[in-house]
Amino acid sequence: MESRKLFSPLELGPFRLAHRVVMAPLTRMRADPASSAPRTLNVEYYRQRASDGGLIIAEASQVSPQGKGMPATPGIHSDAQVRGWRAITDAVHAEGGVIFLQLWHVGRISHSSHQPGRAQPVSASDIAAQGQAMTADWQRTAFETPRALGMDEIAGVVETYVQGARNAMAAGFDGVEIHGANGYLLEQFLHSSSNARDDQYGGPVENRSRLLLEVAAAVAAVWGGERVSVRLSPFGIANGSGDGDPALLYGHVLPALAALGIRTLHLIEPRASGSGQADVDHKDVPSACEMFRPLWPGVLIAAGNYRPDTAEAALVAGHADAIAFGRLFIANPDLPERLRHGAALNAYHRPTFYGGEEVGYTDYPALASPSA
Repeated sequence: MESRKLFSPLELGPFRLAHRVVMAPLTRMRADPASSAPRTLNVEYYRQRASDGGLIIAEASQVSPQGKGMPATPGIHSDAQVRGWRAITDAVHAEGGVIFLQLWHVGRISHSSHQPGRAQPVSASDIAAQGQAMTADWQRTAFETPRALGMDEIAGVVETYVQGARNAMAAGFDGVEIHGANGYLLEQFLHSSSNARDDQYGGPVENRSRLLLEVAAAVAAVWGGERVSVRLSPFGIANGSGDGDPALLYGHVLPALAALGIRTLHLIEPRASGSGQADVDHKDVPSACEMFRPLWPGVLIAAGNYRPDTAEAALVAGHADAIAFGRLFIANPDLPERLRHGAALNAYHRPTFYGGEEVGYTDYPALASPSA
């Protein structure tokens, strides 16, 4: 039986979505390794997952060469990358879909092998992340100690997001999402565990929030707030992230984003933190969407280990307006139709998540018919 709320329409800025099943941004590391431009294989992957009136949030794409942190990830800072993404947006639009691009700077999660001139990765402070980086030749190694961005560099970082937003518009996207989650640069400034600055970008929550809010204001000036989403992970621990008082920090951030005219918030549930690397389901953790829903006046997308039944329950309870699915969308290119008809789901194959070609990417089968 069809889930009624999951398949009810949703107003998202100027768009009327036909359903509330969102494809989450998913790093797959299959862009051209030399140019960081999307290629023909990527076009087919997104075309398969487009649905009439459905929203895709395309994978995180670095806004500058400095923002790159993993091999074969796409960018949005060159003409070749814009052309590659244009082929994807055209394909998604031909299927009736809506597609946003996620704007990304990994900060300290990079490695010098990705950096122009093998420079040191940058961050809020010179505090190394816990865990392992992936080098340009796909090797795992300890994260390097980053260099703290100077006050004279921060405006330039904001400008890379602005240019990325303009490039996304040139590439035919319908909007953009600012990646402020999962331990990447903007969250490195937000969280107390990675920000030890003593200037106007460090210390109190108002200061640690400053870079995210400057980026959000600048990107909204390009797109209009109704076409901008911000993704956050308030209780996340991915890539060594974490804040001492998430309720205080995000209690400041969310109203400030709303005041800028941002209309879409995308929250990652803490039970899914780290799920890109392994299957996890953290127990006894708070619900981000339940806690912060009262602070958000716009559309709230929730993500993190949702199943069809828990997705429907979250929507019915009013904790979220749409649900983003990641791994289920990897394995099921026609996920909305499968959920609509209660069809069986393909199992995903984790070893093919990152890198490679068609296997585990465009070879997952779709239903032969809605009743199959």
